Amino acid sequence: MSKSLIHEEKVGLEIADPLRNEQTGTEKTELGLDVGEMGGLSEPQPQIHAKTFLALFAICLIYFSQTFALVGTGSQGQAIAAYLGHPGDAIWLTASIAIPSVVLGPVVAQSADYWGRRWFLVLFGILGAVGCALASRADSFAMFIAGMTITGIDFGVLPLLHVVPSEILPRRWRAPAQAAVMIANAFGLIVGLILGGLFSRNGHSDGFRNYYYIATAMFAAAAVICYFAYQSPPTTLQASLTLREKLSQLDWIGYLLLASGLVLFCMGLAWSQNPYEWSDPHTSAPFAIGLALGIALVVYETWFKLDGMFHHGLFSGENRNFAISLGAVFCEGLAFFAVTVYFPFQVSILYEADPLLVGVRFSIAFISTIPASILTGMYCTIAKKVRWITVFSFLIFVAFFACMATSDEGTDINTWGYPVLLGSALGMTLITLVTVAQLSTPPNLISIASGLIISMRSLGGTIGIAIYNAVFRTEVSRLAENISDAVMKAGLPTESVGKLVENMLHHNETGIEQIPGVKPDIIESGFHALTERYIRQGLSARVDNSGGLRGTVDSRCGFSHRPEQRVQ
Repeated sequence: MSKSLIHEEKVGLEIADPLRNEQTGTEKTELGLDVGEMGGLSEPQPQIHAKTFLALFAICLIYFSQTFALVGTGSQGQAIAAYLGHPGDAIWLTASIAIPSVVLGPVVAQSADYWGRRWFLVLFGILGAVGCALASRADSFAMFIAGMTITGIDFGVLPLLHVVPSEILPRRWRAPAQAAVMIANAFGLIVGLILGGLFSRNGHSDGFRNYYYIATAMFAAAAVICYFAYQSPPTTLQASLTLREKLSQLDWIGYLLLASGLVLFCMGLAWSQNPYEWSDPHTSAPFAIGLALGIALVVYETWFKLDGMFHHGLFSGENRNFAISLGAVFCEGLAFFAVTVYFPFQVSILYEADPLLVGVRFSIAFISTIPASILTGMYCTIAKKVRWITVFSFLIFVAFFACMATSDEGTDINTWGYPVLLGSALGMTLITLVTVAQLSTPPNLISIASGLIISMRSLGGTIGIAIYNAVFRTEVSRLAENISDAVMKAGLPTESVGKLVENMLHHNETGIEQIPGVKPDIIESGFHALTERYIRQGLSARVDNSGGLRGTVDSRCGFSHRPEQRVQ
């Protein structure tokens, strides 16, 4: 191993500027390491030219397209599922994107070291376009799920979207590069929310088709630009290993355990109260098998596979920053995916009937993400510190969830401001956590490290959504009883009660209008019972989660300044 690799392997938390280290030869990072004493040279600095920025634009466009597709599926999921005849299965719309992201992230990150990054970005981008095109033409729930699953394959390149900017730009620009990626992420969310609401207005239940037409075009454009602008340099492993050797290096058993365990775990939770009880084998059997496979994965990766997707080189030594980053980003995923699914639902229940205004309220969060990302990138570059800003970001998450958990009909105006807290926290966390993970990792493992970070975020979201949905369905069953009593007292025929309750819970206005015997006063009584029970039952508090608090504890106690420091 060269001296420069030794140098990179031992640099931990703080963002050291290699150019300054070359000039002084004695400046130390907060880890207490003297870079000059290591006697190494900094890693080669990339040459900046026009294609560099075009490649960065392509990466940002891929990220934009992915978040555009994700937030549209999450925020419109209830309406799409109801339109396609499966109102109780909306969880699978988001899960069909998140699960491929979790499973394929480590696979792509590791494979890119053997076959290069360019073709993964291009080919998976084409698959993203194909999946959105299929979803836009879906005439059945299964067809839409198939489209989203194919689109989810493109989310497997998420780790590369954080690796490539660091590859094509100098080391001192890594934090600003991550900020640029996060800004593209924010714009995708903002545009997606507003267009999704716009296409769904005035009872246009099939407005999602136009939405996914646009997503198709963006995925295709990103793939084309990436093909012409980005040329990934061949790695040593890419040139030195045969095809058989490359395939043997991949962690096939780990991938299988992760994929099967995660799908079964989510299936068991998705079927809870929808329509099966926990005592029913349809719920308990998949849940138990999935949990057992998850435990088997931990055992296998800990004691049997040292160089798999959880490469032990990432966790060796005294530096615990990478492991702590994984825990913190898992909590961030819990928070982000919960908000994506349930914030629009809560706003539509309590405050807004117009889908566009629901989207506008939510988009405030991602408008706030942009200045937060810029300021965080500047702070990290100048101060070369990330510990306390990471702690602060998770405290902001806690504040946001506390506000949303205590919201009611009287906090209509307040909920226009609460998303600012969410956006500020999102803008800080991924920049700091990805930067810490990359700078705490040996250069030869940076791709695997980025894959784990992003996959862990999606894993948190996938598990979180499954758990939230199980809790949500339990509470919704109580809401349904309350609505039924109210509309029957208002004069709705008994045979129409079930359909009205189902359409109210899923905001299917078209379906409500077509129910026999429905009158305006009956609808008003039903919605009044829905909001009253929603607030009294504390459903918002149960859905909102403690991921922010856990992430705060992880980041506060974990990021050490010196390698000899242990977690207090």
